[in-house]
Amino acid sequence: MATLELSETTPEAADDGVWLACIDCGESFAPFDAVRYTCDECDGLLEARYEHYPTFADFGTGGDHPARPALDESTSLGVWRYAAALPFEEGVSLPEGDTPLYEVPRLEGDLGVRNLRIKHEGMNPTGSFKDRGMTVGVRVARELGVDRLACASTGNTSAALAAYGGRAGLETLVLLPSGKVAAGKVAQAALHGARILEVDANFDSCLDIVQNLAARGEAYLLNSLNPFRLEGQKTIGFEILERFYAETGRFPDRIVLPVGNAGNTAALYKAFRELVESGALAPGDVPKLTGVQAEGAAPMVEAVENDADEVRRWEAVETIATAIRIGNPVNAPKALPGIRETGGTAVAVSDDEITDAQRALAAEGVGVEPASAASVAGLRRLREDGVVDAGEDVVCLTTGHLLKDPDAAALAGRDPEPVANDTDAVLAHLDGRSGSLAARLRRRLP
Repeated sequence: MATLELSETTPEAADDGVWLACIDCGESFAPFDAVRYTCDECDGLLEARYEHYPTFADFGTGGDHPARPALDESTSLGVWRYAAALPFEEGVSLPEGDTPLYEVPRLEGDLGVRNLRIKHEGMNPTGSFKDRGMTVGVRVARELGVDRLACASTGNTSAALAAYGGRAGLETLVLLPSGKVAAGKVAQAALHGARILEVDANFDSCLDIVQNLAARGEAYLLNSLNPFRLEGQKTIGFEILERFYAETGRFPDRIVLPVGNAGNTAALYKAFRELVESGALAPGDVPKLTGVQAEGAAPMVEAVENDADEVRRWEAVETIATAIRIGNPVNAPKALPGIRETGGTAVAVSDDEITDAQRALAAEGVGVEPASAASVAGLRRLREDGVVDAGEDVVCLTTGHLLKDPDAAALAGRDPEPVANDTDAVLAHLDGRSGSLAARLRRRLP
């Protein structure tokens, strides 16, 4: 099982200092000699390992301290600035990464923490963090010489796979749970040219089918079970550390993030382990990884609360937060140690709490889909429960843009107010609306 330790001897299977290692039995494999998602010996999850792990100086900052590099016409930002921590120098790029770390002063004061920042991954090219994984994953697909890419998706993965697969000129196939994916995400995958199959089942069953297709050699799987997907996603952690340190002179005490398949939790944990291994980050400076799930889809929270080593698959899941409507998080064996080894925790929140957090973020000008807002809803719950202290520096990760799920945004927002085609009528309406404003703001979702 993964811990903060990464040291090991470079195996003969290494290719240019990169190899795949099983997190359960430790078996090593060459990274690009065959299509491989899990361990040949024990079927455990694989993790990319490197002969050398990066320091902040390797990211082009010009020094040992984390910082954003000075900008000029030759500066390259985004995921591939972190090539020293990736298996290639460049990938299939749109480009992606370099997303904002927003200040939200009113929300910060309301929640009562020392510093609060919002890492908005919805500002990636297709509107979610998935682009970071796809830029690496599709590059690996090219290296392996495959010609069809496939994924199961709650929406964001399908949009990213379709865009990056299209960029690479590869056929893309996505399996979606019928009627359970937000319209904005389906539209993206369709327009980018993916072949979309709607399955009369939930996401986890769709993933079962995609894994079967991959096992038969019919497609290259690019869900987060693919270890190279997480290599791109770990750059979120590098960016958070750099920018938070540049603004405050400290590393964040805690990172709160939504959990679906638990890929980001696993990826951030790996980013921090690599920096600890290189000596760039002290073990005591590693942020507490804190996962948030919806109450109707919370198998990771159940495992953390019960101190279980394995996550029980939930066959029935339901939540307004469609991007995390997942009952069998495949990266749990990587993510659970990440939560525990960093001193973090996990919490479940209601759909109403998620919607309230979505509105609170929108009031600060940060537009996110419901699953993204789960991180802020979770922080609020943990502050109320006394788990998070007032003196903590916290970063909440938001994973997808508001327009990913326009129907949910419309339900959470204000209703349009019909008015006559006349300036005086508009003014009269405005003058008379104050009495009903409070009632409109109290409007609840059906």
